[in-house]
Parts: sequence; C-alpha cells; structure tokens
Amino acid sequence: MKLKSLGLACIILASFTIISCDDTTDGIGTSLTDNRDNLDISTDTFYVSTKSVIADSVLSRNTTGYLGKFRDPETGAYITSNFMTQFSVLENYTFPKIDSIISKQDGLAYADSCEIRLYHSNTIGDSLAPMKLRAYELGKPVEDEDYYSNFDPEKDGYVRENGLEVDKTYTLADLNYSIDQRSSSDYNASIRIPLNKEYTDKDGKTYKNYGTYIMRKYYENPNNFKNSYTFIHDVAPGFYFKSTNGIGAMANIYNAIMYVYFRYTSKDSTYNVAATFGGTEEVMQTTNIKNDAATIKNMAADNSCTYVKTPAGIFTEMTIPVDDIVKGKENYTINTAKVTLQRINNENPNEYALGAPSQLLMIPADSITSFFKNHDVADNKNSYLANLSSNAYTFNNIGSMIKTMSDNKKSGNISDNWNKVVIIPVTTSTMTISNNTYLTGIYHDMSIKSTKLVGGNTPIKLTVVYSKFK
Repeated sequence: MKLKSLGLACIILASFTIISCDDTTDGIGTSLTDNRDNLDISTDTFYVSTKSVIADSVLSRNTTGYLGKFRDPETGAYITSNFMTQFSVLENYTFPKIDSIISKQDGLAYADSCEIRLYHSNTIGDSLAPMKLRAYELGKPVEDEDYYSNFDPEKDGYVRENGLEVDKTYTLADLNYSIDQRSSSDYNASIRIPLNKEYTDKDGKTYKNYGTYIMRKYYENPNNFKNSYTFIHDVAPGFYFKSTNGIGAMANIYNAIMYVYFRYTSKDSTYNVAATFGGTEEVMQTTNIKNDAATIKNMAADNSCTYVKTPAGIFTEMTIPVDDIVKGKENYTINTAKVTLQRINNENPNEYALGAPSQLLMIPADSITSFFKNHDVADNKNSYLANLSSNAYTFNNIGSMIKTMSDNKKSGNISDNWNKVVIIPVTTSTMTISNNTYLTGIYHDMSIKSTKLVGGNTPIKLTVVYSKFK
C-alpha cells in the first residue's frame, strides 16, 4: 500500500518519527516502506497582524441575565446591563377552588401580597454598593425570535404605557439578613421587588395589587393558565428591569420568580401559600447591554495590544498572510498551522478585576452573523475553539481554513475580508452519549469578562509544517 493512502494523522506522525525504513517494517495497519515515496518535511514561521474591533451587539441566546452598572478597574470601561423576563406556568395550572379561598372580599379572591425575586450569584463588584432599579410591566409579549444584546424593550415599545412601575433600592448583599443567615446553605440571594400597590390593568379595571389581578384572571377564565403561551399573551406579558442609579455592582440573574401569596382552607386547616411563576428556558429572557462608547472606542484604538471583552464589547481580528504561506509551496500539504494568543496580565491588580474569557472561537470575519444564527458549531475546518490554558489561547491547527482561503482566492470567490478571522469569546454546550461527548452549541459569552492579548503593534507568530512526496 502506498503512503498516499495514509490518514493525515499518520502522515504527521511519520514526518516527525520515521527517518528510514525497509520493505519488512510493519506500520500501524499500513506499510510505510515504499522506497518510491519519500516524504519531504519543511517548516516555516510567519507573522499575523491583529487589531481590536468593536462589537456593537451580539446575538443573545443565554438564559442568564445581568443587572446593574459596573466600572472595569483595569480599563475604566463602564457597562450597564438591564434584564427582561417572561414568566411560565405549568400545563393546566390551577388555583384552589374559590370557595376555599380565605383571601376574599365580596366573593372575589385577592392576593395578600405579591413580589418578584431576582435570584443572583457570582456578583461582580462590591456587594455592598447601593443600587437602584425600576421594574416596568410589559404591554405586549416579546415573541420568540432572535434578539441582540442591544435590544431595548423600553425603546422598542414593549413597555406598557402608564403600566405598573416599581422602584427598588437594594444591595446585592441583602442586609435584611444577618451574616449567619446569608452564609447558610439554604439561603438564596435575591433582589425582592414588591408589587403591592394598587394596580390598574389595560382595560381600566383596578385591583388591590398585581397578585390580585393574577388571581382574578384565573377565576375569570382558567384557560388563561393552560400553558405559558396563553399566560404570557392573555395575562402577564413580562417585566423589564432597568438599572437606574448606583454604580459598582453587577448581579448575575440566574432565575426570576413571581410569588403570589394568599390563604385558603382545606380539611379544617388554614394554609398560607404562594403561587409561583418562574422565568425558565421555556420563556423569553433578554439582556440589554450598554457599554461606554467613548472608552470602548479608545480601547479598540490601543495598538499596544488587542482586547477581547464581553458581552458585546470588543473582539480581536487577525489577518492571515495566506499568499505568503502558500507561495512556493503549491505542491505541498499544510500538515499543521499553529497560532497562540498570549494573555497580558493585569498590571494593576484589583479585588474587583474582571476575569478572562475561558473559551475563544476563531471564525472567518464574514461568517459571524450566519454562524450564530444558524446554530453552527466548531468543525475544525473553518471554525476553531481554544481554551484558556497556561495564560494563553492556542489554536493548534488552522491549516484547513488557510487552504480554503487560498482556494477561494484562486477561484475569485473572495471579499475584502477574505483572509481575516475574528476571535470571539464564547460559551459551549455538550452532550454525552455512550461515554462520548459531543459539542452541541456555541453561544456568545454574555458574562462580564475582559482581557488584553499580545498583538497590535506586536506581530503574532504562525508556525506552519508542510509535507509532500518526492
């Protein structure tokens, strides 16, 4: 069997370990001994240029939201994040029979109280910083479509005119609880937003509070609660939470739950209960990101390095010298093409410094929109993942993409960005079947991260290994 029938992995292995062999040598299932075939190996080093590019917005498909305002102590960049959520119900949700309700006036049920809790973890910044938000009732549902991080429910007309608005001052370290209580295993940190003032619905009907409105809508027509779709469209379209004052803390909102408290009797016993409606993956949630445009612009213009900053902040663009790589090597195969992006450590450490993204995606510059809209995953042909390791991100073999770029140029099928790739912070999802793990999704990293990379005025090495048969 000729060497040309070997797989790429075997060729690379042979190129580094085998100097000569004879006709009796056994390979790993394939003979490596045909004297008519002699493998010619060569290596070369090239330099790629990089620059920072501003990412105005990114497609947001993350169920985790952020709320608050924070200043990155390393770069001075401000970021403000607002959060929108809808609430779900279980299929064919039921309240107790009206006759058993104690919380009742003139035969009509009412809620003793109502609140929304925004559960948070992984606080960014100072948990004691005083912050303020405003909760807005939506006037219509945000439908299940693709939304970007600059989507603003208030600006885009989703907030109900003259609807329910509630202001809330808070700290992420809720001082209403003692340190011991906050340290207990059953404590879940949350921002509690009361909905207890008098509420008037879109038809002009007034209720004791928002929870009373929810209960009355059920007893008027239980079909309003048969599933999340009818609940969102016929009862409660959702709420938008906007950071209105304060700086220094950002809450990572991992769940939002609306509680409607009431009393009822059963078998001569009285119960104080809460009907719960959660913000889950089943319903729409969006995060609205607002960066300090002037600071972001200055960071992107800094040629001493490049940046990757999330969410919707800054990416790094890389220009690959494709013509130089293939020049004089037209008859060679690119076995490997390796590039490493070294992280620059923060020169002014701060207890509130942002962490670096854990994963970066490399894709052609012209493919950003289609990649995320089409739910593509890295294929190691034209898209690649690198994890942060030893303070660097290494893309071990982008040879296939370089070949594709060269072939596209030969065919005339190129754009102005034909040899440019973009480095994007991402998160991934996987699935394990029969002990094999498969990549199932890649999403823009919507967490608050930032780091500098060696680049800009400093060229980055790209090492290429070629091979051909003499």
